[in-house]
Amino acid sequence: MPVARSVLELIGETPMVEVSQLSPNPNVRFVVKLEGRNPAGSVKDRVALSLVEQAESDGILEPGRPGQVLLEPTSGNTGIGLALVARMKGYHLKVVLPANVSVERRQLLEVWGAEIIESPGEEGSNGAITMALRLAQEHPDWHMLYQYGNPANPAGHYRTTGPEIWRDCPEVTHLIAGLGTSGTLLGVGRYLKEQNPKIEVWAVEPPAGERVDGLRSLDDGYVPPIFEQLGGAQLLDRKTVVRPRESIEVTRRLLTEAGLFVGISTGAVAAGAIRCAKQIPDGVSAVIVIISADDGWKYLSSGTWTDDIDVVTKRAENTIYF
Repeated sequence: MPVARSVLELIGETPMVEVSQLSPNPNVRFVVKLEGRNPAGSVKDRVALSLVEQAESDGILEPGRPGQVLLEPTSGNTGIGLALVARMKGYHLKVVLPANVSVERRQLLEVWGAEIIESPGEEGSNGAITMALRLAQEHPDWHMLYQYGNPANPAGHYRTTGPEIWRDCPEVTHLIAGLGTSGTLLGVGRYLKEQNPKIEVWAVEPPAGERVDGLRSLDDGYVPPIFEQLGGAQLLDRKTVVRPRESIEVTRRLLTEAGLFVGISTGAVAAGAIRCAKQIPDGVSAVIVIISADDGWKYLSSGTWTDDIDVVTKRAENTIYF
């Protein structure tokens, strides 16, 4: 592997690993795409770089010109990825962040120099979006990248994540990922279906009103504009609901049975894969690719791997860990 000229060149080309020991169906393989191996620790590094580079290409941002301000609502990983990209490219980043995010989120944003603007914790990520949209109107000289409504979000996955999966695991029959901004599902799903229209794309979401870190329910009242604009409803073959406790249970299984120290949303997505595998008819082979958004390091304060599961589940109701 050649020496990278910048840490930004290390974004992407993440490994894949088989975890079929979690599959309830002997004819169904599970393969995990480990996005936590990106330099700022999550799948959102790809999105952050794509958003900024598209703004530069459009002439909205001018590399090297001082005083340029970026704005983005986030509950964690996108802000962290943007903080890294902004630091390396010389932009000042302001993130609108719910007040009840985990300590790891806040610390990582501060490490890379992001300025934090708090939104009400009880309003979650939807409240951060509302505040950021208002701030963008009040400060037209700030550039809001807006991952929820920016086609550069799924475009980054279409250019990189999708081709990597197809190259490394062309036998894929199902793609399963969490429903957050919907960028991963839209970008990767579209690319894979263009290679093989028979590939099914499944989204994992929490029940309306409940929190699974990093995921959102479309029934909670906010549908990402890119999901509607890019035909998300038509692209998805299935949505499945995973509750917080089940997410934590499978996150623990990934560690104890497969040695993978991954985030809670990965547990939710793997739980969706288990459901998918159970529905595949006897004697039919399948390969399910699971997108693991990040590793477990940002979740240590949740006690996911060490505390009583009832305590962890209750704690997750009050703190945003993703």
